[in-house]
Amino acid sequence: MSNRPLPWRTAWDEALYGEDGFFRRSRPVDHFRTSVHVGLFAEAVAELARRTSAATVVDVGAGGGELLTALRTQLPGVHLLGVEVAPRPVDLHEDIGWEASLPDRVDGLLIANEWLDNVPCDVVELDDTGVVREVLVDPRTGEESLGEACGTAWLDAWWPLDEPGQRAEVGATRDAAWGAAVARVEGTAVAIDYGHRRADRPPFGSLRSYRGGREVDVRPDGSRDVTADVAVDAVAAAVGATVLRQREALAQLGVDGSRPPLELARTDPAAYLRDLGRAGEAAELGARGGLGDFWWIISDTHGHGTLAT
Repeated sequence: MSNRPLPWRTAWDEALYGEDGFFRRSRPVDHFRTSVHVGLFAEAVAELARRTSAATVVDVGAGGGELLTALRTQLPGVHLLGVEVAPRPVDLHEDIGWEASLPDRVDGLLIANEWLDNVPCDVVELDDTGVVREVLVDPRTGEESLGEACGTAWLDAWWPLDEPGQRAEVGATRDAAWGAAVARVEGTAVAIDYGHRRADRPPFGSLRSYRGGREVDVRPDGSRDVTADVAVDAVAAAVGATVLRQREALAQLGVDGSRPPLELARTDPAAYLRDLGRAGEAAELGARGGLGDFWWIISDTHGHGTLAT
């Protein structure tokens, strides 16, 4: 690990994806709960795959293969592939493929749930003289300092800084990463993540870290996740995609948070408990202030139009 300050993007990339990086030796489920850990999410993805007649479903940033494992019983005959830098999970079913990088072509559905937030970005700050400067970080301590002045073309278009001390994560790397992924798809590509649009950018950025199920100090030392919200409007513009909230997307895919009628508890208690559990999962996936606020960035190269915006 370097003993000198590095640009945030360099330190971030090494911390997550380097030889001993966080995602090479950690399963996300051990550190945070995401939509893929909620059963109804897989049902919604399976419904999207059926509506788009997907021959393949590729999960980018597949973690421990939880989503693909759930899809295996719901999409018989559909090829399932996980893309992840970590080694193939030992308990993953042999029917499910596993690669370290995207295939050259995806004929079907590409899903990237909470992947773009982990694509490293340059971090910048407006100094006291009105100059945008790169933020440097000591990977061992997380201590920051300001570096050289940097270009502002992306910032001018998507995240202008007005007051000294304001910061931004420069999303050009996310735009490029998602553009490269979508270019491989014949079908539908969906990036799902927490994020913001130009009208509600966080004035001091959104860098944070998680470990062991809780938020911890931000430090790119490989011991913890490093994440930042996605500028979803910039990503969408880069690929000509549409965006909508997760609660809206899941509702269109049949995820219903209505509680079952109390009468069912008398006539069929087992069914009542099952439906009550599903309603709880739907509520979690669609919750305001939680997973429901996630954005779906949707690109459809076949014109299926399965989700209205």
